Amino acid sequence: MDHVSEIQHEYNKRVKIEGCYETIVSNPNAIWKSDSILTFYLPFFTAQVALMLITTRSAYYILRPLNQPLIVVEILIGFMISPEIIGGTPFYGSSLVPLRAIIPIETMTHFGLVFFVFIAGLDMNLDTILHARKKATSIAVAGIIIPMAMGSGIYYLLQSMYKGSHENLANHNTFKAYLFWTLTYSVTGFPIVSQILTNLKLLYTGLGRVALTAAMITDFYNWVTFALLIPYAMNEKTAIYSVIATIVFVLFCFIILRPYMEKLIIRKTTHNDWDNYQLLFVVMGAYACAFITDILGAHPVVGALVYGIIIPRGKFTEMLINKSEDLGVVYLAPIFYGNCGIRLRFLYTVRTQGVTLVMLTMFLTCIPKILSTLIATQFYGMSILDGVAVGVLMNTKGVLPLIMLNIAWDEQILSAESFSILTVTVLMMTIIVPIIINVIYKPRKLHRQNKLRTIQNLKVDSELRVLACVHNPRQTTGIINILEACNSNKLCPLRVIALQLVEMTGTTTSLLVSHINHHNMQQSGAHNSLTESEQDLETIANVFAAYAEETENTTKVETLAAVSPYSTIHEDIYNVAQEKQATLIILPFHKQSSLEGILEDSNSAIKDINQNVIRDAPCSVGIFVDRGIGSLFKVDLRVLMLFIGGPDDREALAVAWRMSKHQRIHLSVVRILLSGEAAEADSSSSSHVESKGLLSAEVDNEKQKELDDEYVNSFRLKAVNNEDSIKYLEKEVHSANDISEVLNQMDQIGCDLYILGQGTGRNSMVFSNLMKQTDCPELGVIGDMVASNNFGSCSSLLVVQQYGFERIEFETSTQQSSEASANNDGSGELFVKVE
Repeated sequence: MDHVSEIQHEYNKRVKIEGCYETIVSNPNAIWKSDSILTFYLPFFTAQVALMLITTRSAYYILRPLNQPLIVVEILIGFMISPEIIGGTPFYGSSLVPLRAIIPIETMTHFGLVFFVFIAGLDMNLDTILHARKKATSIAVAGIIIPMAMGSGIYYLLQSMYKGSHENLANHNTFKAYLFWTLTYSVTGFPIVSQILTNLKLLYTGLGRVALTAAMITDFYNWVTFALLIPYAMNEKTAIYSVIATIVFVLFCFIILRPYMEKLIIRKTTHNDWDNYQLLFVVMGAYACAFITDILGAHPVVGALVYGIIIPRGKFTEMLINKSEDLGVVYLAPIFYGNCGIRLRFLYTVRTQGVTLVMLTMFLTCIPKILSTLIATQFYGMSILDGVAVGVLMNTKGVLPLIMLNIAWDEQILSAESFSILTVTVLMMTIIVPIIINVIYKPRKLHRQNKLRTIQNLKVDSELRVLACVHNPRQTTGIINILEACNSNKLCPLRVIALQLVEMTGTTTSLLVSHINHHNMQQSGAHNSLTESEQDLETIANVFAAYAEETENTTKVETLAAVSPYSTIHEDIYNVAQEKQATLIILPFHKQSSLEGILEDSNSAIKDINQNVIRDAPCSVGIFVDRGIGSLFKVDLRVLMLFIGGPDDREALAVAWRMSKHQRIHLSVVRILLSGEAAEADSSSSSHVESKGLLSAEVDNEKQKELDDEYVNSFRLKAVNNEDSIKYLEKEVHSANDISEVLNQMDQIGCDLYILGQGTGRNSMVFSNLMKQTDCPELGVIGDMVASNNFGSCSSLLVVQQYGFERIEFETSTQQSSEASANNDGSGELFVKVE
C-alpha cells in the first residue's frame, strides 16, 4: 500500500467513526426517547450560536479594510471549524459541541437555511429580471452555459490526474458528479455581488449596473436549474415525476396563490393592519412550501425561494425583513456555514493530491466565468478591463453552491477531495473578488482627469449637466426653480439627473430602488403598499417628469436613487456625477424653512453629507438654502450676486450670468472691494505656504485678483451694457462691520435669491477670522451670514464652489458643536434681526 492509499485508509476509518455512532440514552420518559432538550441540547446550541456570532463579528471588523461582506466572513469562520483546525481541538469537539449534539444543531441550521433562502427570494425582483436589457441577459446566459460546458471538461481533466485507488475514482466518475461539479461553476451569488458593489462604491457606475443586473438574472436561473436538476441527483428513477410535480406546484403558487396573497397583503398593509401573530403565519408559509417541495422530491429551499418571490414587494416586504431577518440570517445561517466546515478536509486533500493539483483546480475554476463574460461583453463594445471586472464579479459565490456541495456530500456523489477543493474555492473566489475589483477598477481615480468641469469654462453650445440631489419630495420644488433659472440658453441645453439620497437600512431590497423602472413600481401594487423610499422616489420622478413636460421637453430629466450609508453616500454622488459627466452638483441645505420663515434643522446628517461632497467633488458644487423661491413659470425673479473675489466667486458669477439670460430674471451684481484692514492678507490661511513660501502665496493672491478683474470686466462689457435687466454696483468695505452693513443694505432693497461663492482661496485676514465663527462653514463666511436667522432675510440662497481648486478642511462635528456653544453668548454674532 503506497503513501496516498494509507492516508485515504486512515481517513475512511475516521469518517466511518464520525459518521456512524451509537447513542445510549437512559431516560424514563416513555414519549421522547432522547436526552432532555433543555438540559442537554439547548446549552450546546446556544454555545454554538454565541461562538459564531462573536467570532464572525470580530473577524468582520478586522477584515473591513478589505471590503469583505459579512456573509463572506461567516463562511470563513464556518470553515475554520473544520476538524483539521478548530474543530479538532479537545475544547471544541468534547466540551463545546460534542458529537451527540451535532445532529440536532444540523437540524436547526436547516431551519435557518430555509428562512435564509426565503429572504433571498424576497430580494429578487421578477420585473427587473423579465424586463432586463439584452446586454445583462446575454452576460448572464453566457455565464451559465459556457462555465457548465467548460466545467465538465475540467472535471474530466482533474479525474485523470487523481492520485488514489481506482475504485474510489470509479465511484465518483459518474453523471451525478459531473452535474454537481458543473452546476457549482455556473453559480453567481447576487446578494454578495450587491454588497461588494455597494462597499466599493461601484453600484451606480455603468459596470455596477450591468454586473448587478446580470448577477440577479444569473442567480435566478441558477435556482431554476437547481430545482430542475437536483431531483435527478437525489433519486434518478423518480426524478421526472419530481420535476413535473415541482413545476405544477410553482405554477400553482404564481397563478393562484400569488394574486390572492397580493390582494390580501396590499389591503392589510394599506390599513396598517399587521401584528406579530399575523406576520408569523406569513413566515410559516415559507416552511409549509419547503415541506411541500421536500415531499415532491425537490430540495426544501426551492419551496421557500418560490414563496419569497411571490410575495408582493414594497412596504410589507421591508417590514417583514426588518422584523424577522435576525432569526434566520443573523443567528441560524452562520451555523450552517459551521456545519459545512465540519465536513471540510482540505489539509487531507493537499496531502493526498498535492499542492500543484489543488492550486491548478482552484485556478481553472475561476477561468470559465471570466472567459464567458469577456466573450459576451465584447459583442456590446465594453472594454476588456470592464469585461474582466464583470467576469470577476460573476465569480462571486453565495449560499447556493454550498447547498449543492452538501447534497453531494450527503449522497456520496463527490469525493472528499472534490468536496473540499470546491468548497474552499467558493470561499477563496468570494474573498478575492472585492480585492481584485478594488485594484483594477477604481473610478475614484478618474475624478481629476477633467479640470474644465466648471460652468465658467463651459462652452456656449455645450450641454449643461446638473446633478440635483434631494432627500425627500419637499426639496424638489425649490431645486426645480433653480434648474429652470439655469435653463435660459437654448444653444446650451439643460440635462438634469435627479438623484434621491436614501440611507441604506441593511437589506438588499433597498439597493434595487435605483434599478427598478418607474412603471414597474406602479404595476407591483397599490401606491400605499410601496416603501417610504419607493413612494418618495415615485413622487420625485413624477415632479421632475412634470417639469420636463412644462419646459416642452427641452430639458432632459433622468431620475435615480442612491442607497448607501450616510457616512459614505458622498462617494456614490461622486460616481454618479462622474458617470453622467455632470458640470454642477446641487445639494439641499440641512435646514428647512418653517412657516414663520425660520430655518430649522431637518437632519444633521445632511450637513455632514454636504461637507463630504464639496471636499472632493468631481465638478462644481452648489448648496441651496430654500426659503421659498417662486416659480419662473409664474413670476419674475430678482437675483442678487455678491462678488468678493476668488475662483468660487467667479463660478458663482458664471451661474448668475447664465441665469440672467432668462427673460423673467432681473440680476444685480454687487462687487465688494476690500481696502484698508479688510484687504490685509492672511498668508497663514494658504495650505501650500509651507511648501511654496510666503512670496509664492502673495504671487498667487495677485494672480487671483487679475483673474477676478478680467472676468468681471468681461461680464460688464458683454452683459451689463447690453441687457436692461442686469445691474452692476460696487461697494467698498474697510472692516468686518462694513461687510455686515453692506449686506443689510442689500437685503433691505430686496431680492428673491442670493448667489454667492463659497470663498475658498481668499487670503484675507478679516474673512479668516470670521470663518472661525461660522456655524455652517460649507456655506462660507458670507453664506453663513445670509443664512443665519439673526440676519432676518427671507431670500433663498445658492452657494457655489468651483471645481479644480483647493478645498476647505472642515472640523469634526464635535469641535463645531463646542465652538458653537462657546459663541452662543452673542459676541460672535455679526447681525441682529432686522424687524
